[in-house]
Formats: sequence, C-alpha cells, structure tokens
Amino acid sequence: MLKDFITTLTSQIFSLMLIGFVSSSACFAEVKEKFIRETIASATVAATPDEQREIILTLKLKPTPEAVTWFEKWKSGEIFLHDDGAGVITPVVLTGTADGDDSFATAKLSDGTPCLSADGKVVRINPKTVDFAETDSGLRRAMKEVSDLVALADPDLTNRLRAIKESAIGQKIEKLPVLQLLRTKEKNAAAIRALDETIAIIQLRSTDPAERVAACRKLGEIQSLSAYDTVKTILAESKAKGDKPMVDAAGEALKSIDSHISRINAAGTAFRGLSLGSVLLVVAIGLAITFGLMGVINMAHGEFIAVGAYTTYVIQNFFANGLKLSPFGVSMSLPGLHLTHGADSYFIVALPASFLIAALVGVALERSVIQFLYKRPLESLLATWGISLVMQQILKFIFGSNNVQVSSPAWLSGSWTINDVQFVWNRVFVIGFAVVIIVITWLVLNKTSLGLLIRAVMQNRNMAACMGVRTERVNTMTFGFGCGLAGLAGAFLSQMANVGPSMGQLYIVDSFMTVVVGGVGNIMGTVISALGIGMSDQTFQQYLGNPVIGKILVLGAIILFLQWRPAGLFVTRSRSLD
Repeated sequence: MLKDFITTLTSQIFSLMLIGFVSSSACFAEVKEKFIRETIASATVAATPDEQREIILTLKLKPTPEAVTWFEKWKSGEIFLHDDGAGVITPVVLTGTADGDDSFATAKLSDGTPCLSADGKVVRINPKTVDFAETDSGLRRAMKEVSDLVALADPDLTNRLRAIKESAIGQKIEKLPVLQLLRTKEKNAAAIRALDETIAIIQLRSTDPAERVAACRKLGEIQSLSAYDTVKTILAESKAKGDKPMVDAAGEALKSIDSHISRINAAGTAFRGLSLGSVLLVVAIGLAITFGLMGVINMAHGEFIAVGAYTTYVIQNFFANGLKLSPFGVSMSLPGLHLTHGADSYFIVALPASFLIAALVGVALERSVIQFLYKRPLESLLATWGISLVMQQILKFIFGSNNVQVSSPAWLSGSWTINDVQFVWNRVFVIGFAVVIIVITWLVLNKTSLGLLIRAVMQNRNMAACMGVRTERVNTMTFGFGCGLAGLAGAFLSQMANVGPSMGQLYIVDSFMTVVVGGVGNIMGTVISALGIGMSDQTFQQYLGNPVIGKILVLGAIILFLQWRPAGLFVTRSRSLD
C-alpha cells in the first residue's frame, strides 16, 4: 500500500511540475511578445529618428523572430498612426475585413487589444486616408542589426551558418562581442568553425597588432578559403608598412590555404573524372552489348538514349498534371495524378519504364531490320544511321522540336560538402547507378540461362544452332537488352542535360570510342576504358585550364593507343572464324 501511495504521489507531483512548466513557458512567451510589441510601438511614435533607432537597438538584448516579423510589417506599411483628435497618437494594426467604405477595425500595436474611441466603440480606419509609420535608411539599418542577431541564433543550422558567414562582410569590429558570445554557447562543430573563421576575419582589422597576428594564424590553421583574398590584401598592406610579424603570419596562412586548395582541386578532379567516366559507362554499356557482343554497328544507339529520356519526361508529367501531345497532328491528352507529396518518386518508376520501352523498341527494330543485316557491317551502319534519322523525326512529331524540361527529384538536386570538397548528389548517384548496371549486366551474362545462350551464340553461332539453340530469339533478346540499357542511360541523362530529339547524337561518338578502347566485346574493358577516359579528360582540363585542349589531348592519346593496340585493352577470344 505504501509503495502504491508513493508512486501515485510522485506521479501527481510530476504532473503538477509539468503543468507549471508549460504554463510558465506560455507566460514567458506572452511576456516576450508584449515586450517586443511595446518596444516597437514606442519606436513608431518617438519624436526623432535618432530616438527611434535607439529604441529599436534595445531589441538587440533580446533578438527574436517575432521582432523581425514586426519589422517587416513596419517596412511594408502595415502599422498605422491613429490620431484621436486630442493630440494622442496610437500605433495600430488592421483587423478583420473591410466594410462598405473600405474601413477596417483596429487593434493597438502595443498589446493587441481593440483600439477604442472616446465613446467606447472600436476605431475603424481607411488605410488609404490614414498615415502609416514610415522608415528611413538609418532606421532600416538598426532593424537589420537586430535581424542579423536573430539569424545568428536561428535554430536551423543552414540559416545559422549563412548568417555567421555573412557577418564577416565588411569586417565590422562592432559585431565581435556578439559573435564571441555566440561562440561560447555554440555546440555544432560546423557552426563553431564558421564562428572562428568569421571572428578571425573581423579581427584582421583590429587595432591590436597581436590580435591581428593571432587572427591571421587562426585563419591559416583552419585553412579558410573565404579569407584567402582578405589575407592576400593584408599581406600586401603589411609589406608596404614593413610590419614583419604580420607579413610572416600572413605568408604562413596563405601557404597553408594554398596547400588546402591543392588538395581540394585534386579530390574534386578525381570525383569529376569518376563521375564523367560513370556517365560514359552508362551511355556505352548498351553499345558494348549490341556492337561488342553482336557485332552490329548501331548508329541509332543515341536515339534509344533519347527514348529513355522521353519516357522519363512522360512519367514525370503523369505523376504531375498530365501532358498534352499532338503526334502527327492528332491531339492527345495524358491524364495526370496531380501528386504533391511523393511527386519526386516518379524517377523511381521512370528507371524500369525507360528500360522496358527502349527494349521493346529495340526488339521491334531487330525483328524488322537488324535480323537481315548480321555479318554485313557496312549495310548495318548505313541502315541504322537512316533509322536514327527516322527516329529523330518521329520524336519531333510527337514531342516537338524544342527541348523539354525534366525536373530532378529533390533527393538528386543537392550536394554534400566534405572538407570543402563538394559532392553533387546527381553525380554521386550516377557513380552508384553505373556500378549497379555493371553488376546487373554481369549477372545476366554469367548467372542466367539467357546469358549462357548469349555467350554461346556470340562465340560460335553455327555450333549453338546445331545444339538446338534458337539463335534468332537470342539475337532479339540480346539486342533488346542492349537497347534497354541505352534507355536507362537516357533516364539518367535527363537529370543532367537537356532532353531533345537529337540528344543522343552528343554521346554516340563517345560511346563507340569507349567500347573500342576497352576491347570490342569485353564488358570489363568497357568499364576500365570509360573510367580512364573520364579521369584523363578531367585531369587535363584541371591542369591545362582549357577544356578544348584537354579533349584534344584525350582524343590524340586514344588514337595513339589504338595504333599500338588496335583491338583495345582486352581482346575477346572466340572459336568462331567469322
């Protein structure tokens, strides 16, 4: 019984404490709101602009988002000055809706209660005929000082970091006390680093030589990129003044920052090269099937990329508000799901859909044309080139000649920044996407019955036919698989480039180049070739500083390499003599 009594009593005490805490929090919020409203009300009716500024600056002691809200209303002319006729001016705000003469009921700015006339009725005013509280440049600067402090204490880390970094602009010494106070209270590592950086940048303009030297060393220690130009300016000024301690500190800081920049450039070049190689791989992997394994010179490969991209475009509109098309002059309307939440999931649906649509178009092409052109490379080249032109015109008839817009999902639109190296999400995705495609392709070719049949037919077609393999069906499935992979590439490229009828033509040369350098018919060679070309291209561009010269050097290196190894990196061995 005693135990139950103690448990019940404890629970009641805790409940009372919780209620008291909530009540006190609510009361504190009300007091804070009242203080802000009274302060701003006093400022609006102050006698001089200087008095207005002094009253507003008192809010720096208690910077809150509510103050910023009232500042915006003041600047936008939403605070009016009601004169009761006896010389008493009351700042008011409008409430309710307008009546027949466009007048509104009013409430006192100071406490939010209705503004009453001498006879006890609510004062109604027409905002077009009553003066509103005005602001000048000095008053707006005072408001901004308070707003900046509010931003520095913003609970959202992104907004807080932006405000901290913006505080360094102008290197105003008067901002130091607040920033140093925030530094003692800040818990987030990124915000602490930003505060240290901003404080040091401002201290570069201190009147204390020792403080300037310490600030310069601090910037070198944290390897501040944003302070680079400022430190260079300080170095030049110190040399002109003959300030040796400052010259030494600034020189060491610049050396440390330069070293950091070199590491950032190297890491960024490697990442961009890897992502470019992944793009080449995603684009070329389908061609590695149709050209590398089947020997079909498919000049329409770029159009299958466009088919995948347009499939993504259609599905995006299906998830949104629908799509109106006029294929061959016939008006059509695709209804939309009108999704607001989950609209970004369209891309997850678009990936398999782009593969299936491109694969079906590839199967139709193989059955209608390609099956008659095996072992006839020149004829297949000319025929598929003509087919690519036809497919471009069909896409123009359906979707128009202009490029269409495919919006990236939110989860592909941002970036990570690690040690000042930026990793864009869509490029990180394409790297992972390329890995997944390679793994799936390897599994299909090496771990499925279809892959076994593909390898048998490609190594020795006649022997496979003698063993009962239906080579025509295998050809169809293989060509469809390769075209489906091109469609997948188009789905992803729609997130990185414009989607238009001729978008695939931009990648056809790179695709053949990647497959040939890797070794015709060798998937692993295609992987190594794509990554090697991508890394080389970005490296040359980074260190030569000219993209055109970089691409020319890469192309020249490829030509020389093929002169040395015409069969590419890896030579595919086959028992077939054809």
